[in-house]
Amino acid sequence: MSSEATRFTESFAPRSREDWVDTATKALKTVPFDRLKSSTLDGIVIEPIYTGSDAPVALGTRPAGRPWAVMTRIDIPGNKTANVQILEDLEGGASGLDLVGAESPNAGGYGLTISCEGCVTNLLAGVHLDLIPIRVDGGRRTAEIAGLIAGLAAKQGKGVDLALIQDPIGEIAATGKLAAKLEDAIAAAAATATTFPGTVLEADGRVWHAAGASEAQELAGILAAATTYLRALEAAGLDLAEAASRIGFTAVADQNQFRTIAKLRALTLLWARVQEACGLAAQAPRIHAETARRMMAKRDPNTNMLRTTVATFAAGVAGSASVTVLPYTAALGLPDAFARRVARNTQSILIEESNLHRVADPAAGSGLVDTETRQLAEIAWGLFQKIEAQGGMIAALRSGSFHAEVTAVAKKRLEAISKRREPVTGVSEFPNVGESAPAVMTIDRPKARTAETVEHVTAFAPHALGEAYEGLRDRADAAGIRPKIFLANLGRIAAFTARATWAKNFFEAGGIAAIGNDGFASLTDMVAAFNASGAKAAVICSSDAVYAEQAVDAAVALKDAGAGPLYLAGKPVDADSKAAYTAAGVEAFVHVGVDVVATLSEALDKLGA
Repeated sequence: MSSEATRFTESFAPRSREDWVDTATKALKTVPFDRLKSSTLDGIVIEPIYTGSDAPVALGTRPAGRPWAVMTRIDIPGNKTANVQILEDLEGGASGLDLVGAESPNAGGYGLTISCEGCVTNLLAGVHLDLIPIRVDGGRRTAEIAGLIAGLAAKQGKGVDLALIQDPIGEIAATGKLAAKLEDAIAAAAATATTFPGTVLEADGRVWHAAGASEAQELAGILAAATTYLRALEAAGLDLAEAASRIGFTAVADQNQFRTIAKLRALTLLWARVQEACGLAAQAPRIHAETARRMMAKRDPNTNMLRTTVATFAAGVAGSASVTVLPYTAALGLPDAFARRVARNTQSILIEESNLHRVADPAAGSGLVDTETRQLAEIAWGLFQKIEAQGGMIAALRSGSFHAEVTAVAKKRLEAISKRREPVTGVSEFPNVGESAPAVMTIDRPKARTAETVEHVTAFAPHALGEAYEGLRDRADAAGIRPKIFLANLGRIAAFTARATWAKNFFEAGGIAAIGNDGFASLTDMVAAFNASGAKAAVICSSDAVYAEQAVDAAVALKDAGAGPLYLAGKPVDADSKAAYTAAGVEAFVHVGVDVVATLSEALDKLGA
């Protein structure tokens, strides 16, 4: 080997974890290494450095080389209109249909209206039923709709791969009510196993995730529902092995890439443990992943494309059998053909161009993913055991205990978002107050069939991550004239740019337009610019050193000019400085750690919005 090759090889000699920690510590200088650690809402500590495995073990949820099914969500009221979209989606790369009926708790106010054989004929005209998988998500009418589809296929002399998304537990959790006693609804759904050959009950995590559940809580909810359904199928006369095969799983993929991969892999481990406890040979669950509704932003919705791409990547890597991508305008209304095209192309590109399906479980061996997978499984198993100890998921829903636990976690997450510890791109970070909303379809919402309510529980209300900021933006937009705040930049550009940029993002997250500039030669020029800006409020921006020399005079000048409210960007270096700035007219200090939503709400109050 040449000397050059030897040097090259030696430069990549194995390094221990201690070597990496030492190197990182030197780079951090005065910052402690432990500051790089973070914690999830489940209490899992995310380390800055992990050691991977030399002998990775694939979990085997989807074989290498087999692409997942590209499902297209069909929820357009009007069966002929929906048929046009179905054919366009299938011709454009979709390989399966996710049919959402108006009675489904996942319909979002829209959904298909299927009530007769003719409805199904119109809906599926031109569709080769024997070539694609179809998910039927129709709430309490799922079996009825699936029967109509099966009847159409039989009339055509074809078979059809139907997955019945019957989830009475998810339905009552999402709506707070059910048209039958919960045990009876589950038994009725289980009885359809004698009619339909595929999955007939779905352990669905979407309701828990939308309500703000942590990853472990979502997994525990899925597992508790699946176990309840397993018992019901056994009671309906199926042996345990077949009963387990008749349960499908729907999990949520969100913008946290590695956590989503770990969560879906953990679901495989958890279901294997349930089967082993039943004396069964563990079979991998058939996991359908849907991108998260709670991460979809109404503001700057183009950023939703980034989030859904990351989520789809994670779902594919984790071995999902099928994936539904919510179109990027889903939070605004019924997505049009372009938004649906983007949704299906997100999957097509990851499969056809990125070849994401070629490797089985590519995350296996990753120190981070393997560790988090195992820890999530352990925590979720403990939560599942707690639910079982209360009498199972039915009892936990009736007592409200699971609702209380999910609500507590959701509150922590929303508080972190309010303080921008957890950013929402395009909403709390890098907002665009001049954006224009993309088009959505203008179709009347259907009237779902109502049914008598027999049972009530506390509903799990969905929460969008950016809802607090979007409410502030709505207030600002409704003011007629957009509220403004003047950036009172002091000193040289290098001194004020960082805090001015931060302050601009801060206030525009609440719909308050920030009026920027390149600084001023004098206080007189600054006051003149403030008066000319049309803004009522102002925020002083610069470095601590400049503040020590100029902030008091600037605050006095701005207050004399009528600025109110008046803010200072940054945290005062000491109590004396804070007292001096406050005496000069500064009403509040905006900096990392403040409650951004509360501060912006107060600002809008003062600005009359």
